[in-house]
Amino acid sequence: MRPLALLAWLRPAGPVAVGISLGFTLSLLSISWVEEPCPGSRDSPGVRVRHANSVPAGPEPPANPAVPDNPDNFQPRIVPYKAARNKKPNKKTVRTRYISTELGMRDRLLVGVLTSKTTLNTLGVAVNRTLAGHTDKVLFFTGMRGRRLPHGMYVVTHGEERPVWNMYHTLRYMFEHHAGEYDWFYFTPDNTYTQGDRLRALVEHMSIDTDLYMGRPEEFIGGDGTGRYCRAEFGFLLSRQLLDKLQPHLDSCRTDIISSRHDEWLGRCVLDYLAVTCTHLHQGSRYRFYELGKGGERDGDEGAGFRGAMTLHPVLEPIQMFLLHKRFTQLELEDTYRQIRALQEELRNVSGLDSVAEAGTQGPLDNWPLGIHSPFRPSSRFEVLRWEYFSEEQLCWCADGAPQCPLRGADRLDVAAIVATAVSELNLRHAPWLELTKERLVNGYRRFDPTRGMEYTLDLRLRAATARGRTASITRRVHLLRPLGPLDIVPMPHVTEAARVHLLLPVTSGQRADTGPFLRHFAATALVSGDNALLTLVLVYSPAEAQLLGTDDVFAGVKGELAQWERRYPGSRLPWVSVRSLSPAPLRLIDLVSRRQAADALLLLLSTAARPGPELLNRCRMNAISQRQVFFPVPFQEFTVGSGSGAGRPDLLRDSGHFDRDSFSTACFYNADYMAARVRAASPANPATLALDPDELLDGLDLYQLFLQFSGLHVLRAAEPALLHAAGRRQCDPHVTDDLYRRCRHSDLMGMGSRAQLAALLFPPEHSNST
Repeated sequence: MRPLALLAWLRPAGPVAVGISLGFTLSLLSISWVEEPCPGSRDSPGVRVRHANSVPAGPEPPANPAVPDNPDNFQPRIVPYKAARNKKPNKKTVRTRYISTELGMRDRLLVGVLTSKTTLNTLGVAVNRTLAGHTDKVLFFTGMRGRRLPHGMYVVTHGEERPVWNMYHTLRYMFEHHAGEYDWFYFTPDNTYTQGDRLRALVEHMSIDTDLYMGRPEEFIGGDGTGRYCRAEFGFLLSRQLLDKLQPHLDSCRTDIISSRHDEWLGRCVLDYLAVTCTHLHQGSRYRFYELGKGGERDGDEGAGFRGAMTLHPVLEPIQMFLLHKRFTQLELEDTYRQIRALQEELRNVSGLDSVAEAGTQGPLDNWPLGIHSPFRPSSRFEVLRWEYFSEEQLCWCADGAPQCPLRGADRLDVAAIVATAVSELNLRHAPWLELTKERLVNGYRRFDPTRGMEYTLDLRLRAATARGRTASITRRVHLLRPLGPLDIVPMPHVTEAARVHLLLPVTSGQRADTGPFLRHFAATALVSGDNALLTLVLVYSPAEAQLLGTDDVFAGVKGELAQWERRYPGSRLPWVSVRSLSPAPLRLIDLVSRRQAADALLLLLSTAARPGPELLNRCRMNAISQRQVFFPVPFQEFTVGSGSGAGRPDLLRDSGHFDRDSFSTACFYNADYMAARVRAASPANPATLALDPDELLDGLDLYQLFLQFSGLHVLRAAEPALLHAAGRRQCDPHVTDDLYRRCRHSDLMGMGSRAQLAALLFPPEHSNST
């Protein structure tokens, strides 16, 4: 029994054992017992040997002949140099004329108006005036035209009066000349009024990647109702993609399709070859049209169909076209006003919900004031707006750079008004339960936001009184905004850069050495370029020097140098004027020179240390306005310490110089303005100069104070990077007033060098190491 049971148990595993044995046997028989050569042998280069049951490795990369198998048998080999063949030069890349063409950018809408010789100068002109301003371009297509064309209209003449042939040539012209420039093509006859804004809004809300044939659908004459065409009387719209697909079939349509109506011919061509039918609705946009009466008259009620129409037909007279345009413009204006009123009502509704913020809950309604731009957000630390601290008596960060100054003038009135407004608004908010009165202003901050206006933050100490007579002192912080008012255009006279500038250069005997560098710089900047400028030297002789004029002229070298420059630049003039004066005060010198100049002459007063650039002359022409403004540029004074000896202009750096605010030696003004200010200053009716004699008046005032006090003109004072003052000590006149002499001395000392440079001179660094 046991052998039978064992046999019954092994019977199912018998086939499995036989299969495994047979598999091993076949595998052993398939193995090659002959030794194959190595993969890298010389007999079979480039071939890899594999076993029968392995994955093929592919061809072995060829051995490098430059690397031998045995390094001891290395033999060097010289590889000859082979020059590269001359390649043909690359062709020059032809760029398109406009970048929009290269990038494939297209305009939105092109309008084609189908007109005739008889209506081109009447209805065609009316269509152009009512539609051209709302679309990118309008073309007029006609079979024949008259001798005179309307001005400002693009007219294309086909030479064919038949309607179908005219439509054929119009479509071909559109494809050949404008298919790659526009996305939509609108066709309309000249007796149809089209509302341009609605047409443009229609094409801007539809995708250009579609085959669209849009207009007023109409069934074909004698058709079976499978398709429709767009009636040309109300205009129709074609997409650029549809026009591209239609172009190869235009010739076939012209020969195969017979129709008396050009719009029906086009609709049959589009339907037969592109399987596209006319539609008035696409992607939620509707093509709205309205049919007028037989005489072109409209109903008096103006229903929704008329108000919402985009095209209206028929229009028989140009005056009717203009009346329709006027009416639709009024409707658009009424709709705009309606939207404005809706926004105003919405703002009032939102402002009525401020009780939520008053109750102490923070929410989106706390963003005040409503209708004002949000605060300016700087993009970098250089754009952070500065807050100014103020109290009721003092103001920090003053205009002259001082850390603190008294609060007066317009600033004092501004602070008083804003504090009164804050207390008034607090009383309106807390009435009738509390009555608040101001005790004092604890802290005040303000800043000017260019997008909103002046912002204020106030800490107020208030006395609060209840209806029962109880009082308490409280402190509240409030935020206020003085918004920017409406902008007004200030009328200014016309100025031009073609005006001639008369440069005045006073020279004393002590400044003769500085005249040569000035003339060389002026010749390089003005004489070479031929700028419209005339330099006049005012040679100031003292009484002792004037007596020796015939025997020993102190300015003989200066006059000879002027003549030399005139010979070097033929056609140029460098005149000079000699004056005798004990004190070279600016007003004395200008009085003598202004009498020889015309009243409308533009004068530019300079000093021998000035090195004016060509931009200075243009800024003088633009900033000096007759009877309105004079210009006093702030020069860049080069430091005496550390100044280079090179001829080039120094860089405007902190270590090379500074803008000298105490220098008023350069001024640009009109001669008539100066003479009017001098007359007003010397007038007996002027109480400021009534007790002064003429000599004291001339020595006590400089040109800047004269215009500031007696001209009534606006004095423009600004830093001028094109005006450089060469390094050197200033000569201060002791005959002037103490204020002018002190200002001159301060300018001279500030021009010596920076604090670091002066400190290095006083305390030179020790080169040796100290222990």
